[in-house]
Amino acid sequence: MTTDRDKQPVKPANQRGAARLAAVQALYQMDIGGTGVLEIVAEYEAHRLGQELDGDTYLKADASWFRSIVSGVVRDQRLLDPMIGAALQDDWALSRLDSTVRAILRAGTFELKERRDVPVAVIVTEYVEIAKAFFEDEEPKLVNAVLDRIAKQLRPDTRK
Repeated sequence: MTTDRDKQPVKPANQRGAARLAAVQALYQMDIGGTGVLEIVAEYEAHRLGQELDGDTYLKADASWFRSIVSGVVRDQRLLDPMIGAALQDDWALSRLDSTVRAILRAGTFELKERRDVPVAVIVTEYVEIAKAFFEDEEPKLVNAVLDRIAKQLRPDTRK
């Protein structure tokens, strides 16, 4: 039985959040599996975004937001990685981070750099929440600290 609540449209913000989560998953998959950007975007759009796969239902996501994050991170990775590396503690290298954390930081840094129409607090909070979905301990704090440092560098005129 469906109710009126079941028929309510998903809010655009939720669709962006779902797109961010899917982008992190796709970037992780590309990082560990060597999958290409066109292949991964096509797979997610055809089989995952808003679909059911292996018994899991993926949230309806803003497909264009998803595409822009994944393709933007791939396009700008040579610029993003040094920014992330500089924002890490002195004794940490980006290569030492878990692949999921790397994907979260790359996606968050890309949005901070490219999506000036989205407030810093929204971007940082969304990616910290994604980190919390995968990790319980230090990783969400690391994501928060690193993205906060990068935001101060990229958008010094904006307060969190």
